[in-house]
Amino acid sequence: MGRSQPGPAAPVSRSRRTWLAAPARATVLGAIAVVLVALYVITAGLVRQLTVLNVGPTSLIILIYVAVGVIVARRQPRNPVGWIVLAFVVLFMLASDSGYYAVYAYSLGHHGLPFAAAAVLVQPSWIPALAVVPLVILLFPDGRLTSRRWRLVLWIYAALWTCVFAAVWVPTVIAVADHDVRLDSFGDVKGSGGQTGAALSAVELLVIGAILVIWLSFVAHQVLSWRRTTGERRQQQKWLASGAAITMAGFALGAALSGGIAGDVAGIGIAALPIGIGVGILKYRLYEIDRLISRTVAYALVTGLLVGVYVGLVLLATHVLGVSSPVAVAASTLIAAALFNPLRRRVQHLVDRRFNRARYDAERTVMAFSARLMDAVDLDTVRDDLAGVVSRALEPTHVSVWSRQPD
Repeated sequence: MGRSQPGPAAPVSRSRRTWLAAPARATVLGAIAVVLVALYVITAGLVRQLTVLNVGPTSLIILIYVAVGVIVARRQPRNPVGWIVLAFVVLFMLASDSGYYAVYAYSLGHHGLPFAAAAVLVQPSWIPALAVVPLVILLFPDGRLTSRRWRLVLWIYAALWTCVFAAVWVPTVIAVADHDVRLDSFGDVKGSGGQTGAALSAVELLVIGAILVIWLSFVAHQVLSWRRTTGERRQQQKWLASGAAITMAGFALGAALSGGIAGDVAGIGIAALPIGIGVGILKYRLYEIDRLISRTVAYALVTGLLVGVYVGLVLLATHVLGVSSPVAVAASTLIAAALFNPLRRRVQHLVDRRFNRARYDAERTVMAFSARLMDAVDLDTVRDDLAGVVSRALEPTHVSVWSRQPD
């Protein structure tokens, strides 16, 4: 029997070609973002802003965003979240690089540099960067909108940010056209060409208030979804919530401690959001979040309690008992060190009961079985009890117990 010859290969559709090219585009965007980070370091040096505390944390955070965006976009090219992260990085770094370049050209007296006017016009790209990044909260984890009403919300959201961009970019264009470019340290054009007044201020407040309301609706959407979902989807949202909480804490600490090393180090916590997004979407070690939360809360409580005990003992010894300061500090340190392990075990036990209930219940079940095993003498009873303990603690689909029979 002759073997049939295969026919000509069917042409690949345009949508399929686009989908196949998506991972390569993600890599290209990631490479562009890395180049922009390098240019950020160079331009910061041009305007005498190149310090470890000024450039280091920002570059580290941006590179983490780039890594998460590239990995998510390559692994799930149809999920817009990875592409949004990459778009945010590219737009934000364009604004930073062009801003420093414009300051070098206009504010530091290096007139005649090529593309100086273009840099001033590109600098407001931080506005669309700020506009797109909250969309990650709405579209997490699969990038799908659950209701058509969200499309209307997104159109309104886009219109509001268009107004914001126009309010900043139009005065920038006028300043460049009039050859009257005056910049602040970030490259923003100073003033707005006399466009001030109570009416404009009221419009600005209205637009900003509407944007904040929409941002809150993104968060409310995830909160309501978390209450309705279970299993894997809930674990994904826990990663998002944890990353967002650490990011907000990093923002708050960075603002409160601004101007020092502690503020810059605290600001690195902003990188927790893309890490949480990446783990949640890719489902890598997804179910470790409960353990991480319980450990983080436990160690934070233990640290706070020990610091309070240490400070209290030092003050008591030096101001009340009149003990010399070095002796009081040494004694307080020893007491705090001795309290660490007992306090950590007690706090971890309490935190597991609240934040990691499944692990807490499983440990209690195993401990109870161990206590019963000490007094057990019947092998069949032990075998049945063991199967029941494994079923309650681990919830497997099937349990088998094999015991070696004597010859």
